[in-house]
Amino acid sequence: MLATLISTAVNIAGEVAGHEEPAPLIAPPFVIGGTIFAIFLVLMFVTVSYTNLGRRHEAVDEHADPHRQHPNKHDRGQGH
Repeated sequence: MLATLISTAVNIAGEVAGHEEPAPLIAPPFVIGGTIFAIFLVLMFVTVSYTNLGRRHEAVDEHADPHRQHPNKHDRGQGH
């Protein structure tokens, strides 16, 4: 019973899918793909332009301040 129902649904779906027209596009596919590629290329250059922010100066260790209200637990005993 279930196999018959499934096979009937698959057959009907196959018949309906073969007769549908594709949706209209606003431009040819290569224009849409090229536009999306250009947008991602611009986003990549913006991302790459921020890579020098971490290399502006050498990293400085934060001093352990014993008077902080919530000192971090990772000061390795320096704040005591």
